[in-house]
Amino acid sequence: MFADTSAFSGFAVDDLEQARKFYGETLGLRTSEDNGLMTLQLAGGRDTLVYRKPDHTPAAYTILNFVVDDIDAAVDELAARGVGTERYEGFEQDERGIQRGGGPYIAWFTDPAGNVLSVLQER
Repeated sequence: MFADTSAFSGFAVDDLEQARKFYGETLGLRTSEDNGLMTLQLAGGRDTLVYRKPDHTPAAYTILNFVVDDIDAAVDELAARGVGTERYEGFEQDERGIQRGGGPYIAWFTDPAGNVLSVLQER
């Protein structure tokens, strides 16, 4: 039914202006706004809708994964921009919050609304 239609993903935040500053200024993504909604213009044509939801509950799962060539450099740059990594029980993360066990290297962080994001490096 939908095999040949376009689609896009989206997620909620509690404060659209904070989200615009974080995604646009802190992370350096291209953003646009129209009709009270923000669009993240991600590489590869993966536009993602961001909308305000007054009773927002942060996603307890990773909503966006940013693939990087050098996870150490990415974590350092996030830290320089005031963004810390998250730690989760059950994952062996190093002192910088990077999980280097099976699978890609990954470090999680959150946006101002508490949604979980990650940087990951394929091995």
